[in-house]
Amino acid sequence: MRILIIGPSWVGDMMMSQSLYRTIKALHPDAIIDVMAPTWSHALLARMPEVNKGIEMPLGHGALGLKARYHLGKTLSQNHYTHAYILPNSFKSALIPWFAKIKTRIGWRGEMRYGLLTDCRKLDKLAFVKMVDRYVALAYSADKIKTAKDIPSPILRPKLYVTQSEIKLVQEKFLPKAVINTLAERKKNGLIGFCPGAEFGPAKRWPDYHYAKLAETLIQQGHIIILFGSAKDAQIGEAIIEKLSSEAKNQCFNLAGITSLEEAICLIAGLDGMVTNDSGLMHIGAALDIPLVALYGPTSPEFTPPLSDNAVIIRLITGFIKIRKTGGESGYHQSLIDITPEQVIKTLIPLLERTHKSITESKRDV
Repeated sequence: MRILIIGPSWVGDMMMSQSLYRTIKALHPDAIIDVMAPTWSHALLARMPEVNKGIEMPLGHGALGLKARYHLGKTLSQNHYTHAYILPNSFKSALIPWFAKIKTRIGWRGEMRYGLLTDCRKLDKLAFVKMVDRYVALAYSADKIKTAKDIPSPILRPKLYVTQSEIKLVQEKFLPKAVINTLAERKKNGLIGFCPGAEFGPAKRWPDYHYAKLAETLIQQGHIIILFGSAKDAQIGEAIIEKLSSEAKNQCFNLAGITSLEEAICLIAGLDGMVTNDSGLMHIGAALDIPLVALYGPTSPEFTPPLSDNAVIIRLITGFIKIRKTGGESGYHQSLIDITPEQVIKTLIPLLERTHKSITESKRDV
């Protein structure tokens, strides 16, 4: 089998789609999987051993580009793909495999894609609540998988691979030598990552002043904090640092907008723990098996949870709130304002201790 996958356009969705790639390889070990996706995502695809190569999607999210899609399809037809999986639900996302004349084209019906898909499935959202289940179900024939309960368990979760030498190199690039030396001397109390940003505005974010109070407490306990995010999250990071004491500011590093995604992946792989909003970086942390506390407000963890046994979700409300406007201060959702730093600490510390104990025992066994 030679497979073309039209991948998602968002970090979190791309991470969850790896469960499909892993499942396909488990069912068909000889399958060759290429993934067409935005350029930024190739940093993730390169760390997924199931993926043969990433193919650049030159068209931006939302662009029709009919002529460009036609030429892409004609070019890809030379690769002789036998199957295509179209993960976005848009009409235009199914055009390239159709133009490439790939014989078997699989996906959910989405925007009325009859004709473009040869295996066009109607999605029952109540039968497939989790996004990852919707992806993985496509690896099986439609007659075998009627609901998520029919998917053989356990589902193969996303798993990224990073070497210790890669972690060391990126830490040396972004952290002061004194900090690296301090970390090397410690047996406990290492790096904690915060991911205070989120797409679609502040309603998905835990308040910056809560992050600052949490950082102050963790730094007093001996931890060092790294703030992650894109360039548009840099201001949030600065707001957190401004609220710290002068001593704590020297132990908190705002790398939002400074690192590439590739570098952020390697830095996250070297963390001892992570506190994060519902974001793409949360899914990366989960795929690296970092102990993490995920903070949810109006978005639902039933749909896109962090796929890791090392993740704990804190959420004070139930259900999915489609309208995310809020009367909370600075645009924060009240359900996230109500999650206190003390509550996060009480959740995070046992996670860190459990992981430290597990590492210590594994070294002793060796």
